[in-house]
Amino acid sequence: MIRKLAFLLLALVSLSATAQEAPDALVRRVSDEVLDIVRADKDIQNGHSEKTIALVDAKVIPHFNFAHMTALAVGKDWRKATPAQQQQLTGEFKTLLVRTYSNALTSYRDQKIAYKPFKMNPDDRDALVRTEVQQPGHKPVQIDYSLEKLEGSWKVFDVTVAGISLVTNYREQFAQEVRNGGIDGLIASIAAKNKSLEGSLAKAPAK
Repeated sequence: MIRKLAFLLLALVSLSATAQEAPDALVRRVSDEVLDIVRADKDIQNGHSEKTIALVDAKVIPHFNFAHMTALAVGKDWRKATPAQQQQLTGEFKTLLVRTYSNALTSYRDQKIAYKPFKMNPDDRDALVRTEVQQPGHKPVQIDYSLEKLEGSWKVFDVTVAGISLVTNYREQFAQEVRNGGIDGLIASIAAKNKSLEGSLAKAPAK
């Protein structure tokens, strides 16, 4: 009984520590965990799509607020969508980002991540974590993560790469799709991109 109680208390402490994890610590931990796995897994480096997507699903997805990201990417047209369409949009956009990120992971080799100084007030609900990806023989790439605090934990709602916001980058493209074919047309367009990316991952050559 005492052992069970001790285990329960340890689990509760662990859950509490995770919930209170600072945004910069969260980004650093998740990034380091993912890259350590990629470095050690030749299958992922050789383009094994199922393993790569499973890694992203397990380690990355839980820390993103895809509903907020999708609403930001769709912009003012989000209000035109029914709840069912919003759910479809969120699901397809999530799949698009997962496949895009998975594709990028298979090309990872010797990059290193430098973390910029981080400042935040104790009562802040939003935070910006700035990082720099250093690549041998290439210019470093600035990647910034915008996070928000939801129910005690931090979730990413946008990623800015080399000064270009992920959600803003998709907004004009999505707006054009809505103008051409409405919300259903946008859903179909994202679904088509997902199928294309799925094919690219499946046919990735061994490296």
